[in-house]
Amino acid sequence: MNILDEPPDAPRSRSRLIVAVGTVLLVIAALAGVWLLPRHDAPAPSAPTHAAPPPAAVAVAPPVTTTAPVPVPTRRRPAKVKDAPAPVPAAPAAVPTLKVDSDVPGASVFVDRVYLGTTPLATSDVKPGSHALRVSAEGYEGQASTVDVGGGPADIMVRFKVVRLNEGIPVVHKHAIGSCEGRLVADPHGLRYETPNKGHAFAVPFSEVRSLEIDYLQKNLRLTRKDGKTFNFTDHTANGDALFVFHQKVEAARAKLAAGLPPAEK
Repeated sequence: MNILDEPPDAPRSRSRLIVAVGTVLLVIAALAGVWLLPRHDAPAPSAPTHAAPPPAAVAVAPPVTTTAPVPVPTRRRPAKVKDAPAPVPAAPAAVPTLKVDSDVPGASVFVDRVYLGTTPLATSDVKPGSHALRVSAEGYEGQASTVDVGGGPADIMVRFKVVRLNEGIPVVHKHAIGSCEGRLVADPHGLRYETPNKGHAFAVPFSEVRSLEIDYLQKNLRLTRKDGKTFNFTDHTANGDALFVFHQKVEAARAKLAAGLPPAEK
């Protein structure tokens, strides 16, 4: 038998070998596929679940009416008591610089045309110096003067219930023949004529005056004494107003004197 000749059972053995090899390849392929598949972690075992209880019935509350809150008084803590400060001494009262009184209560007082009040008045609003003072009362002639306020208070007493008269005008005294010039003066004590012509100067107290008459048109003032002697005066003005004003003031003073008012002190 030639060695190149196959045994009679060679084809069968070859078939078995092929089958065996294919089986092995299939197993290897299967193992490789399992190895290449992605791995998944096994889920953790979940806790046993229980059925949730049915929801409880919700009670619906009635609508609530909103009102403003009532403020509740808060109780404050008492403050700590501190030592009281030392008392401050009161400022000394202002010293009056001017005191004004009058024999008619409630007379109005003006200083430098500024109303300060009524009598009796004491004020510290007047600074030192010279000031114009005027005091007036209803039914009486107003009184004006100059007051000097110094270091201490100035005390002024205003008297309305007295007779004040201090008038004087230049006149021409007409004689029976001729005339002379001079000055006719009146004060609470009477009338007097002052002239360089000494022979015609005279003084007449009011108690000796019978009449004092003014003729405005003639610009003439006639004085008649109780003994009947007369004196005629005129002035140099065109209308005689100075004689008219002089006559009015003298007659007003004579009326007050007749009513019992005293003459003002000089």
